Amino acid sequence: MHSKPKSAQAKMRAEPNPQRVWDIIERIEVCMLTTQFSGGVRARPVEARVDGSGYIHVLTDVHSAKQRDIGASVDVGLVFIDAKQKAYLSITGRASIIRDGAAIKALWRATDTAWWPAGPTDADVRLLRIEPLTAELWDGPASTTVELFEFARALVMGRQPNLGQNRKVTIEM
Repeated sequence: MHSKPKSAQAKMRAEPNPQRVWDIIERIEVCMLTTQFSGGVRARPVEARVDGSGYIHVLTDVHSAKQRDIGASVDVGLVFIDAKQKAYLSITGRASIIRDGAAIKALWRATDTAWWPAGPTDADVRLLRIEPLTAELWDGPASTTVELFEFARALVMGRQPNLGQNRKVTIEM
């Protein structure tokens, strides 16, 4: 007796592709970082950087609210949006703030001098290091034309549009 083929969604869950997650992070760079504080949660845009170590890095200032928030709760969220490719990525992770001069220097970009004029050795520069635990990725249709077609077809057929697949990827650390 033959077994039924897995649905596309079940197959994606069974065969996660963490490289797709890392590719999106590298391509998008700017994301929303959500932290917790005593009054609730707050989100702000940050520049995410990866170096192949399995961590996501953000340069931050020793005096920032991020430093206080991470001190209160290490659980964070990152949201990356690639509107052009209709890819939406949500990452949960654990963060720590460290002073690692070599890592800061390796991740440093010329534009960072706008915030820390003394460069990567500035005493106020810190590294927010995020260990990703889970990533949830929604991949939509690649073009607006496909999206419009799906909406029109859904209206005519009386069903929901096929706007892509949601796949949950767990990143093994």
